[in-house]
Amino acid sequence: MKQYKKDFIDFLVEAQALKFGDFVTKSGRNTPFFINLGCFNDGCQLRRLGEFYADTIYDNFGGDVDVLFGPAYKGIPIATAAAIALDVKYGVKVRYCSNRKEIKDHGDSGILLGSKLAAGDRVVIVEDVTTAGTSVYETMDIVKDMGVSVKGLVVSVDRMERGKTPKSALKELSDTFGFKAAPIVTMAEVTEYLGGGVLNDEKLAKIAAYYKEYGAED
Repeated sequence: MKQYKKDFIDFLVEAQALKFGDFVTKSGRNTPFFINLGCFNDGCQLRRLGEFYADTIYDNFGGDVDVLFGPAYKGIPIATAAAIALDVKYGVKVRYCSNRKEIKDHGDSGILLGSKLAAGDRVVIVEDVTTAGTSVYETMDIVKDMGVSVKGLVVSVDRMERGKTPKSALKELSDTFGFKAAPIVTMAEVTEYLGGGVLNDEKLAKIAAYYKEYGAED
């Protein structure tokens, strides 16, 4: 496992953005772990978060990207932080773009904020955690007629559970739109790294039972 992945897992645990216990997901599943990037809310944390996204973007796409698209609302700070980090760490200059939930009809009007999208732009979507992929489908509806090339999607953690089909949500999105979907880490990497420490045998058993019921088949 690459060092930035280990550092990211430590970062999640230290900030309590990754918790283990008994939770209920939006889909109604009882889950033994919960991921919330909303815990990263100060300048230092956002800088580090942007660096981890930049590491993953560069690892998977190199400099083959012009725009980072952060779906409203959680994707907005991720896109801006990652764009800064790509410039500082890798010398890759990218623009950032996001959508509004409501179309603005005055001043800087339209549904987009940040950079305008132009035909030929190479776009990478950045999200926190994708469960059903709703915001990604909405993003693709927005950009489909703009002539851009969506190169891929980067999320924080791949939960590795079934989406609308037996495949994981990331695999569904990748197959549907023909782009590469990459997480900073997968839950398999999390359990491997934290096993025997933060994750004792009881917690590991609960996670294993969860995946036996809801794990993706891909």
